Amino acid sequence: MQSTKKLEGSNLQAAMDQLHADVYDRQMAPFWAIDQKAEHDETNQIRDKQKAVPHIWKYKTDIEPLLYRSAELISTESSERRSLILVNPGLAPKRASVTTMYTAYRLNDPNEIMPPHRHSPNAIRLGLTGSMNFTGVEGENITFGPGDLVLTPHDTWHNHGNQGNEPAINLSVLDLPLVETLNAIYFEHDYTEEEEGQRKRRVVQSERFPSDYSQRVYGHGGLMPRFVSHLRGTGAASPMYLYRWDMMRELLEKFRNWDGDPHEALMIEYVDPTTGSPVYKTITFFMQMLRPGEKTLPLKQNASLLCAPFEGRGYSIVGNKRLDWEPFDTFAVPGGAWCEHVNTSSTEPAILFVASDEPTLKALALYQKHGKKPSGEIVRLT
Repeated sequence: MQSTKKLEGSNLQAAMDQLHADVYDRQMAPFWAIDQKAEHDETNQIRDKQKAVPHIWKYKTDIEPLLYRSAELISTESSERRSLILVNPGLAPKRASVTTMYTAYRLNDPNEIMPPHRHSPNAIRLGLTGSMNFTGVEGENITFGPGDLVLTPHDTWHNHGNQGNEPAINLSVLDLPLVETLNAIYFEHDYTEEEEGQRKRRVVQSERFPSDYSQRVYGHGGLMPRFVSHLRGTGAASPMYLYRWDMMRELLEKFRNWDGDPHEALMIEYVDPTTGSPVYKTITFFMQMLRPGEKTLPLKQNASLLCAPFEGRGYSIVGNKRLDWEPFDTFAVPGGAWCEHVNTSSTEPAILFVASDEPTLKALALYQKHGKKPSGEIVRLT
């Protein structure tokens, strides 16, 4: 066989082209570079070419009209699902809003309840409109309204709906893209309960806990009943399935005059009350308050974020892209992108709901966070 070292010019290029064609034809990939201009760059060729990009989905002009149109055309009899998944343009057609998570919006018509199901991804629901959103989780029937956060942990039976007389809209965040990448995805819909010694399929879960169970048992910070079991569901997530908005809003207000963090302003994390750790092992959630006129310093972390403004208006610079936001929008902050937030109001706070895959990166000892000082100097924060 002729040595490539003896080939020059067009002969060398032709041989290299044929080598690469043969490598790809055999389901392999080259990992070398001839020079810095080579098409096969050794630092980039092993990276996934599909990357999430900064993007914003507008609620009023895009999401809300489509939700109502879908409600007119799709009934609970024709489908147990009626949600809009936010697809990141850099990841399409994959159903992912950032690499590891997706956000979906759901409208429930008055007095409709979907049958129970369960799945391997962790999920949450955040109420946006309507005071009678419904989610039943493992026998706890939860009614929730705007700003209330409801957990539906991995492998817990749950169902969604609306017990009110007006339409109700909520958003959800799932770690489904992450779980799918790990080949651990499954969904089950055959909910049964034992009746008279036999397993029978049911369309509604029996209520096994009071509807205010989560708040009654876990709603007093630093105080926890010892006489109840805290291993709910699979025991792999927070046993507190409901976090009320009024408690979060009150706590944010208590810190309103504190200095806060220059890169993150005021952020409060939803945690497992029995451990103080994130509610899930894969993803975590925050409310972030920007005081009137507040602007954060640029922050870059390898965690991916999904941010949904809940109160106020402003804009964020993600990468080099300006994203103007208002309540109920969602925008993506891909891991590795610089991000800064600005509250454009001089009188009212702005509050963002934030989802992050930070726990996954920390569990794998990969998490990093960097910030820029006012001078422009970059410092490592974590």
